[in-house]
Amino acid sequence: MIKTVDLTKKYGDAFAIKGIDLDLQPGDLFGFIGPNGAGKTTTMRIIATLLEPTWGEAYVCDHSVHTAPKEIRRLVGYMPDFFGVYDDMTVVEYLEFFAASYRINGTKRQQRVNEMLDVVDLDFKRDAFANTLSRGQTQRLGLARTLLHDPQVLLLDEPLSGLDPRARIEMRNLLRKLGEMGKTIIVSSHILPELADVCNKVGIIDKGELKQNATKAEVIRMVRQHTVLLIQPAARDRMDELMKLLSSHDKVQGCELGDDAVRVVLKPEVEQFSDLPRWLIEQGIDLRSFSEEELDLESAFMALTKGTSDRM
Repeated sequence: MIKTVDLTKKYGDAFAIKGIDLDLQPGDLFGFIGPNGAGKTTTMRIIATLLEPTWGEAYVCDHSVHTAPKEIRRLVGYMPDFFGVYDDMTVVEYLEFFAASYRINGTKRQQRVNEMLDVVDLDFKRDAFANTLSRGQTQRLGLARTLLHDPQVLLLDEPLSGLDPRARIEMRNLLRKLGEMGKTIIVSSHILPELADVCNKVGIIDKGELKQNATKAEVIRMVRQHTVLLIQPAARDRMDELMKLLSSHDKVQGCELGDDAVRVVLKPEVEQFSDLPRWLIEQGIDLRSFSEEELDLESAFMALTKGTSDRM
């Protein structure tokens, strides 16, 4: 659905992006994560045929950005970070104006506008002037505009930027809905946790280079070199005893005492640790909980863009 090969953009001697390789399939919701200026917008603008690469290739549904830009524009919906609305247009008029530009005419235009207002949950504002909407409502209006021509691919540049907590939740839910509709979506963000629970694939970009491109679980697994366990004894007064026992185990590299659990770092070569709970019980330590600590997407990002992580 979306494929880039050695995609590169230079300005003078400076690289905006360098050697970006992507391969996204129908239904993928790809979280494109990186700090401001990392190259996210440049990549998306090239895929949308709004910017020419210096070299490399980008394909959308097997169409090249070099040879078939018109075909790609029919297939892509691009929503920039900031976009203008017309002061003298209502929400319905605004969408009808853009529907007409997509040559959606007659009763089909009104039907399509109504459908998109329903998808983004904005029908209650249909007669409001577009410039009176809140930031979150304006983002949803922009998304409705992007969806009017029923694109197969969506390129959403920082759709969560500047939203209050409630609006962010609503936008995340909307992204999930679009993913369920089978759209292939690239959504960029520097707000790391916002994309963690909606994307099935993640690309981490820094200084124009794609550091990782994989599923969320794979990205986290690449970063973490040690398995970390959280073990909580049934009796809080046995925490010190639990620490001593674990420190002596041949699979354990180190332990630290938390508020209500012992954090256990296993040796790098250890992959199997299912014997530990049984061993602890045999040593007379009843357990309240035994779990593997999850490394979140934000920690993975920090490790991949800086080379270190405090949680390793």
